[in-house]
Amino acid sequence: MHGLLQGAWAVLLCGPVLVASVAATVFVVRRRALASTGSGATGSAPEGGDQLFWDLFLGACVALPALLIPALVSPWAGLVLAGAAAASGVAAYRGSPRFLAWRNARREERQRLSAHQAAGVRHDELMRRWRRYELDPACSIDYPALTDVRLPETSALIKAMRTADQLRTATHKGYPDAVGSLAASLAAAERAAGIPAGLPAEQAG
Repeated sequence: MHGLLQGAWAVLLCGPVLVASVAATVFVVRRRALASTGSGATGSAPEGGDQLFWDLFLGACVALPALLIPALVSPWAGLVLAGAAAASGVAAYRGSPRFLAWRNARREERQRLSAHQAAGVRHDELMRRWRRYELDPACSIDYPALTDVRLPETSALIKAMRTADQLRTATHKGYPDAVGSLAASLAAAERAAGIPAGLPAEQAG
């Protein structure tokens, strides 16, 4: 009975450490392997081998004591912990690709939202710049070409504005590129209308 209690305490105390260390080691090794496979790097094989050695060495420094000490206290505790370590390693190996894919998807989503917000700010600036030509009577008189859709540059500008507006409301991943096209179309229309290079910046301010 005394040995059974000791084994139970050993499992409770060392089990979480063993499971966590094995899972973390397998996850790190698996992540590096997937990263090297995805990048197709072949010139850094010695460095990769050294990194693999240290990953396994550090993991073993934690996992082996957490397994051997309970095994010395109670053989059945060692068997239980060995099974738990094997199960955690298999779970980490199989679950690593899904977890990494989920994390990459979240990072890409944050980057996409950040790019969308930056594009929205630039879109607003471009529209304020355009409205000066449309709403300011002096600009309308001096540069009527900016509102004449018969001109190819102005027609392309209107189409770029419509595309950017549509993609903005849909939170589309192509919205930043559409805003870039809008900026280029507006600059082209201003050049075609004979607007001095420094005037759009003064108008936007």
